[in-house]
Parts: sequence; C-alpha cells; structure tokens
Amino acid sequence: MTDSQDRLDPVAETILAELSRLAEGETLAPDDAARAFAETKRKPNDGRDLYKRYRHAVKQQAIFLARAGRIEIVRKGEAVDPDDFKGLWRMRLKQD
Repeated sequence: MTDSQDRLDPVAETILAELSRLAEGETLAPDDAARAFAETKRKPNDGRDLYKRYRHAVKQQAIFLARAGRIEIVRKGEAVDPDDFKGLWRMRLKQD
C-alpha cells in the first residue's frame, strides 16, 4: 500500500487531532470538530456559519473512525453502536 492509500480523510484527521488535545475522559461535540475543520478551509468572504457545511462530513467520518475502533460515539455518557444512534452525540478517543 502506498502512503496515499494509508492517509485518512482530512475531516477524520481533524477529529483525531481535536480529540488528542482533550484531557482524558473529555468528549468532543461534532460542531466543534466541524468548526475546526472549517477553519482550515476558510476564505476571506466565508461567513461565520461555514462550519455547518461540514457537519455531515464530520458525522460520516466519526462513524468510519468508530467502526475502525479509533474513537467512540457517545450518547448520555455511554458508547453507542456507530451504525444505530440518533439525537445529540459526542466523540471520545477509544477507551480500553
């Protein structure tokens, strides 16, 4: 496999980078991940709600990372099935 095939999606990389900055046990809101990614794409005329464009991508990449065992999707403090969750959710690094 080449390096380009091993690379994660830039949104997934942002999620992992943001999670790595948190203290142990803290969680990351999807909108915070979308905001962090949006800042990497911001152009001078982009409005303050640019992050909303990336909400869906954050959710899709969070599901991918959870299926791969890299993170957990959390609802009400508990890890949930990445293939079956609704409502408000957050992310955290995989806990042993």
